[in-house]
Amino acid sequence: MAGHSKWHNIKRRKESQDAKRAKVFTKLSKEIFAAVRESGDDPDTNLRLRMALTKARAENVPSDNIERTIKKASGEGGAVDYEAFTYEGYGPGGAAVLVQTLTENKNRTVSEVRHAFSKHGGNLGENGCVSFMFNRKGQLIIERDTEMDEEAFTLEAIEAGGEEIDSDESWFYIQTEPDDFEEVKKALEDKGYTFSKAEIILFPDVNTALNDEHAEKMMKLIDALEDNDDVQNVYHNFEVEEEQLERLS
Repeated sequence: MAGHSKWHNIKRRKESQDAKRAKVFTKLSKEIFAAVRESGDDPDTNLRLRMALTKARAENVPSDNIERTIKKASGEGGAVDYEAFTYEGYGPGGAAVLVQTLTENKNRTVSEVRHAFSKHGGNLGENGCVSFMFNRKGQLIIERDTEMDEEAFTLEAIEAGGEEIDSDESWFYIQTEPDDFEEVKKALEDKGYTFSKAEIILFPDVNTALNDEHAEKMMKLIDALEDNDDVQNVYHNFEVEEEQLERLS
């Protein structure tokens, strides 16, 4: 998980900007909308909606925004319908990239995704070309408190059902099996912990290190994809170390 820890820190710096935050709100609103249209507005019976709400609250999306989106999605007729499409390919240096989208215009989305790959030294591939390299896992991220005891917290996370616990100077990362995610999340919430991120994502089986030239292009590719309003998630197996990140910053 170390590579994802470092990349998470990059993303946190990006998302501190107002424009990036607005894009996050837009993407999460689309996911909530699609979830409601698919299976209704009750999170107790709609797992996709429950997960979308968890992500939205972890990102501090205002409750009013969430309620408006649910009401709009629950309306009859006239509303936009979003379709989910996944695109796979290779970034510069051969790193695997998987892109999940929600769109009302597939032709526009695939054109823009393909352009981002080609512009930044990658190649859009066929479905299945990299997805086998990734596994679904739950991820819970907690900001470190100066009063937190690392050993004690690790034991609590393991007792709660965490499969793997990692940390750096700023964050704790708990990985779970997808079926255990909500149980682990609730157990830690009951102990008073709050999450910076709480979601089920795709983890790569093997990470790929890149030279500085390819790493810089790879970061630009990921930025370009994430800046697209139709793109919900970008997963990759690119691993960047702190020393390399400092050289490229």
